[in-house]
Amino acid sequence: MPKVALGQFRFMNREDESARVAVVGGGIAGLACAHVLSQGGHRVTVFEKSRGVGGRMSTRRGDGWQCDHGAPDFQAHDAKFAGEVARWTAAGAVAPWPARVVSLSLGMPPVATPSVTRYVGVPGMTMPARLLAAGVKTVTATTINALIREDHFWRLSSVESGLVDDRFDIVVVGVPSPQAVPLLERPAPDLAHAAASARMRPVWVVMAQCEGDADLGFDAAVVNAGPLGWIASDTSKPGRTGHGTWALHASSAWTDAHLEEAPEDVARMLVAAFRELGGPAVHAATAHRWRYAVPLEPRGDDAPGYMWRAQDGIGVCGDWLASGSVEGAWLSGSRLGEAIQRSLMSQACEPRAEPQVVEQSS
Repeated sequence: MPKVALGQFRFMNREDESARVAVVGGGIAGLACAHVLSQGGHRVTVFEKSRGVGGRMSTRRGDGWQCDHGAPDFQAHDAKFAGEVARWTAAGAVAPWPARVVSLSLGMPPVATPSVTRYVGVPGMTMPARLLAAGVKTVTATTINALIREDHFWRLSSVESGLVDDRFDIVVVGVPSPQAVPLLERPAPDLAHAAASARMRPVWVVMAQCEGDADLGFDAAVVNAGPLGWIASDTSKPGRTGHGTWALHASSAWTDAHLEEAPEDVARMLVAAFRELGGPAVHAATAHRWRYAVPLEPRGDDAPGYMWRAQDGIGVCGDWLASGSVEGAWLSGSRLGEAIQRSLMSQACEPRAEPQVVEQSS
């Protein structure tokens, strides 16, 4: 993995020693990096292709229902991330979810799993992302498709409007590895090669609106066989309102086998599997495919979790460089932000050249 080299690029805005930073991707990793740099006094712009920030920290809402159809919850093991979760909790964006989680096998009674502290966004999973984005300039519905190095700065191009007007000292790529590769191929082929080696698994998720609020005796379950891998009652989470709704996550093997199926067929098949497990009747269901959901071979959160090339001011972060979890995404982005800060501070400490006085003869 590329090593960090300090203090080799130049500020475009040397007068106030702040840098202009473009972050491509408004998921937790990109937003965590943006938050660190914004708090450090730098001018950060986040570009996100969707209508809002959060990535897989996502909540779908409909007429009288809502469902977290991406990350169902998250845990905090790392001390720094635990401190960040405490900040989110104090701000009212997060709350513990005292879920009754079981292990399910077809034809067998549920088996309780060991108790762990799980957290969810309140009133939806997008709230931690919105908190990280507060005070940071965010441009949504903008798909960045090219990074262009010009002299000592970066230009960005988008599918929607072509070349972005602003110029940046630093660019951060915080998108899933398959989406990072085409952005990095021309300006940073070594980083593109590293991203290409990180494969990601897809996941189908069905948002099932149930008839009534039947209590199955558990709030979430690891499913050990069949099409499903995880099911969770969204209604059991704190701060939720509306009709009883379950998120039905397909297993990796089933998703691979049905990746290109029509969403309505996926919804029908996963609802049938849910009913076989004892789930209540479902009156409406919507399927969503996450093509790049989790890394196939996740790394530990003790790994660096980012790539940073200071000589030309380009960095990469994402959960695929860490554990694949919400915690891993936050650690990746935060650590990259801190590495960039160290580079900027190193450069700011370099002595400035004194202005030369040239005598002219008359």
